Amino acid sequence: MGERMRIVIVGSGGVGKSALTIRFLQNKFIQEYDPTIEDTYRKTMTIDKKSVFLDILDTAGQEEYTSMENTYFRLGDGFVCVYSITSADSYKKMKDCMENVLMHKDQQYFPIIIVGNKCDLKTKREVTPSQVAKDFKKTKYQYIETSALEGINVNKIFIDLVRTCRKHSLFLKEQEKKQKNKKKKNCIIM
Repeated sequence: MGERMRIVIVGSGGVGKSALTIRFLQNKFIQEYDPTIEDTYRKTMTIDKKSVFLDILDTAGQEEYTSMENTYFRLGDGFVCVYSITSADSYKKMKDCMENVLMHKDQQYFPIIIVGNKCDLKTKREVTPSQVAKDFKKTKYQYIETSALEGINVNKIFIDLVRTCRKHSLFLKEQEKKQKNKKKKNCIIM
């Protein structure tokens, strides 16, 4: 069996987190909006000739479920932070959510992909790609616009996030190795 990764989908209610997840897993679009409390999905796929088993956690968007978020944030290997391009409020909440992820991970950087969903509704756009680029220009986070309805860039989210998680894992292992070597060099024998 290949590697296992926990992917957590976060963002406010109604931005299309479940629709993106179902589109990725089943290649279909769900029309009706049924607020999620928490759903877990699994999918095995091959990315760059390596098998990966994904545990995908589709989280609640409602504030009353924020106590669950602490657990999500600790367990996730990578995060998909979703907002709707038709809602400036959902964009603000997504940025707050990203800050929470980084705070719980206690790291400057963590595998996160910023997703502007509903790009099929360009005429109702409230958040522009240039605004996102400006807000995140000092970070390494990837930004993708998607449409769960039309299936635009949905698979790309998960493929790119797996690649980012793999790179991050290698980076952490290298850092750990450097720390061990540093400790060995500081050893004094008398």
